[in-house]
Amino acid sequence: MAVTTLDQKTALIIIDLQKGIVSLPSVHPMAEVLQQASTLADAFRRHGLPVVLVNVVGAPSGRTDQAPRMREFPAGWADLVPELQQQPADHIVTKRTVDAFVNTDLEAWLKGDGVTQVVIAGVSTSMGVEATARHARDLGFNVTLAVDAMTDGNPDAHANSVDRIFPKLGESGTARDILDLLAKGSA
Repeated sequence: MAVTTLDQKTALIIIDLQKGIVSLPSVHPMAEVLQQASTLADAFRRHGLPVVLVNVVGAPSGRTDQAPRMREFPAGWADLVPELQQQPADHIVTKRTVDAFVNTDLEAWLKGDGVTQVVIAGVSTSMGVEATARHARDLGFNVTLAVDAMTDGNPDAHANSVDRIFPKLGESGTARDILDLLAKGSA
């Protein structure tokens, strides 16, 4: 895992760090994931780089072997966690699928802002993060995955994404690796 560079116009995309999801069991302590993600968001904002905060409010229809956890979400479930310190300049994407690009304005917004690279963090590693990373790669964005700023409910699924899938989609590293590149002026 090595992050080599950040493009001049790199955006941070944080997936599904919302009240209803962060309360679910996860492989890594959620407090640590939230700390890394919020540190990245603060640094991107300080460097004048775009921050995209994504939440999910539904699920696509269709049959799967695994039943959905819930069909209806309680009040406040989709609210972004306060640790992210949402700012007026942040772009908010509300999705109803796993992938933050499907049926949202994310692609147009990023391209309209001249973004050529995305750094992705959040939950869950094997679903929302991976699906968004795959789509970003297919759209031609350089992809970087902040592996210590993400987690999953399943340790095997998390490991599969980080070890087998992410190396095919982009570069992976820690929040510290990304922060160091920001400090060096790589972006």
